[in-house]
Amino acid sequence: MQKRIWLVLLVLVVVVIVGSRSIAFNSFLPQAAAPEIVEQVPAKEAQPKPPIQDNTPQVSLENLLAHIEKLNFQRHTTAERSRTRTYITSELKKSGWKPQLEKFTEGVNIFAERLGTDKTAGTILVGAHYDTVAASPGADDNGTGVAVLLEIARLLGSQQTPRTLQLIFFDKEEAGLLGSKAFAAQAKRLKNLSGVIVMDMVGYACYTPGCQQYPPGLPVTPPSDKGDFLAVVGDTEHLPLLSAFQNPQPANFPAVLTVPIPLKGLLTPDTLRSDHAPFWYQGVGAVLVTDTANLRSPHYHQPSDQPSTIERSFFAGAAQIVVNTTSALLAKHESLATPIAP
Repeated sequence: MQKRIWLVLLVLVVVVIVGSRSIAFNSFLPQAAAPEIVEQVPAKEAQPKPPIQDNTPQVSLENLLAHIEKLNFQRHTTAERSRTRTYITSELKKSGWKPQLEKFTEGVNIFAERLGTDKTAGTILVGAHYDTVAASPGADDNGTGVAVLLEIARLLGSQQTPRTLQLIFFDKEEAGLLGSKAFAAQAKRLKNLSGVIVMDMVGYACYTPGCQQYPPGLPVTPPSDKGDFLAVVGDTEHLPLLSAFQNPQPANFPAVLTVPIPLKGLLTPDTLRSDHAPFWYQGVGAVLVTDTANLRSPHYHQPSDQPSTIERSFFAGAAQIVVNTTSALLAKHESLATPIAP
């Protein structure tokens, strides 16, 4: 029994000695570097560059709709149009403007001006009529145009630009363009006027095939048989003014159809039905921005022309297009007349 115990002890001693030598031996050998563990990180996709920041002020749909609601009444009688002028002048004053009432035989226009920094750069006039036909509250015709014009007053009134910005709210458009005719007959108002933008119905869209009609003799190919685009009608003598609306727009904005009209609308009388026409006959470049009125809207001149029929997304996009284009034109100096070929 004792021999077995001593034998076990001897074996343990031998194991300890051999193990210690093995550790010492290994400590003098260069150790192979442990393989580096590389974490597999998925390759990052190239990130798109952030979009260039647009410094153009952004319209407020809430403001636009609020104006239409405030003007949700027939604006046809003398008292109704006076009430409308009170609202418009009050809103202009809130935005820092000094509106002037310009009386003519049949009514009263509202005019306001913000001077530019360069007297030689010219003036951009933006306008819309504020009256309606009898029995219609005129949410689209032309509450939308008035609302956009008031947004332009709010957004661009304090900007410093080379060109002067003028605003005009026409009276008696529905009685035969009487307000714009009276305005365009004043030589002092046409002096230094580079271009005119007139809005008349910019808030209705229809998306059913066949809901959009076109006047005969239209000199361009219609983009669609749906009423989902904004039309801009201009005279061929001032194509740079018309082409200013062709700048690329965000995908969620309405498409823009620009329509160049030759011979001052002689061959297309349907294009002479709003307040841009008197300026054409004075040789001043003017465009009409419109949703095409009765060629699209079943509510044209009807009691159903209510705020609820305004297509909000279309209206907001149309308003922003007008603001963007107006802002861009105010920053330029170049003539807006069509260059004469040598």
